[in-house]
Amino acid sequence: MRIWSLHPKYLDAKGLVALWRETLLAKRVLEGNTRGYKHHPQLHRFQAAEKPLDALNQYLSVVWEEAQARNYRFDKDKINWNFAPTSLPLTHGQLAYEMVHLLKKLQARDVGKYEELVALKSCEAHPLFRIIEGEIEAWEIIKK
Repeated sequence: MRIWSLHPKYLDAKGLVALWRETLLAKRVLEGNTRGYKHHPQLHRFQAAEKPLDALNQYLSVVWEEAQARNYRFDKDKINWNFAPTSLPLTHGQLAYEMVHLLKKLQARDVGKYEELVALKSCEAHPLFRIIEGEIEAWEIIKK
């Protein structure tokens, strides 16, 4: 499961669809509607929020908006649109790590998107997150 901290506009088609599905799975976990993934590291930041489901629905709303911009048909009814807006902290180091991670994925599966992004000097976080100083987040699993 990868719930990107990056703005979803950076994802290729495969990545955006996977993000939608994985975030819906995360939502089911937070709702108590699944047995697996309850302790998945990607969920820690949402579980730490004052209102975890509101944060996750807000996250999903931005993913849905990106899908709309691309003329994808993601089901709007999967989101509880009555969420209370919030923000979650995200370290600068985590955002940078995720961009490098995404670029590696894109280099293998979508060279056009890779070439579009590789020259970026900086990247935007998903709007749910506010950037703070710091290294890679403690919940991140770093593959060597």
